[in-house]
Amino acid sequence: MVSKAVAESAAETAAPGSKEGAWKWAIRKQMWDFMEEHDIARFPRPVHHRIPNFVDADKAAARLADLPEFKAAAVIKVNPDTPQKMVRFEVLSSGKTLLTPQPRLRTGFFSTLTTASFESSAMMEACTSAGVAKYGSPVDLEQQSLKVDMIVVGSSAVSRNGARLGKGEGFAELEYGILRWMGAIDEHTPVVTTIHNCQLLEDEIDPAQMLEHDVPVDIIVTPTQVIRTNSRLPKPAGILWHKLSPQKLGQIRVLQQLKRQIEAETGQALPTGPDEVLPPLAERKSRGRGGRRSSRGGSRSSRTQAAPQSQQQP
Repeated sequence: MVSKAVAESAAETAAPGSKEGAWKWAIRKQMWDFMEEHDIARFPRPVHHRIPNFVDADKAAARLADLPEFKAAAVIKVNPDTPQKMVRFEVLSSGKTLLTPQPRLRTGFFSTLTTASFESSAMMEACTSAGVAKYGSPVDLEQQSLKVDMIVVGSSAVSRNGARLGKGEGFAELEYGILRWMGAIDEHTPVVTTIHNCQLLEDEIDPAQMLEHDVPVDIIVTPTQVIRTNSRLPKPAGILWHKLSPQKLGQIRVLQQLKRQIEAETGQALPTGPDEVLPPLAERKSRGRGGRRSSRGGSRSSRTQAAPQSQQQP
């Protein structure tokens, strides 16, 4: 288990972008390094700049499926990352509707999927990003009837008070904000994360360090335990346009379209966030021995070189 205090000591050298988020990048780097060094990480590897996959992720998913909130839910939103693949399986195999975002919101917004959408033999394929794209039905931003009963997110590290760190790209927060804007969720919709025990920070994150757009979690599920955070941290009430940088907006066509639509309807320009240095994408490697991946042409830290994760069948 990684100490937040130890991680913060590396903040000045670990962080891309603004200094106010340097401590977050320090914790992420410490966690990714720890999971690799102790062989807790699982494919795709290395886990740096990813929501890290971990040993016994399937056990965490099964434990999540035992939650009363899960059993009562009809529609569950799950992130498209590899460690939550078995969460998506639990959702579908329980006869529920799965709501999954397009990876990085590149080609669209969300897709919905049920077991009626595919043959039973395609269940595991349907749990991957490619399977959702193949079998899912796209969700329109104007779909006012959409109601989501639970949100499942991946994490790099989590504090017992509900403070959560993702991989640093902000997509979980954007997806949450869009769903709030649509009226599909409210502040009472439970936010759950599945993690390895080592991803639970020894020291609580100071709530004052969390930012306006950060989404806290209500329930933490590991392969061995369930932690109800009783979090008092606020959740964003919608899309925080004043926090959305031109660089991030430039990546997400659906938000560009929505921004133009709102501005046309209201006759007013929406605010724009400050410029930012976008973090690098995860390194993509070919498979090597022992489930690890060997490099294809070295590091791919630039955004133009890095391959999209949707090609890695999470």
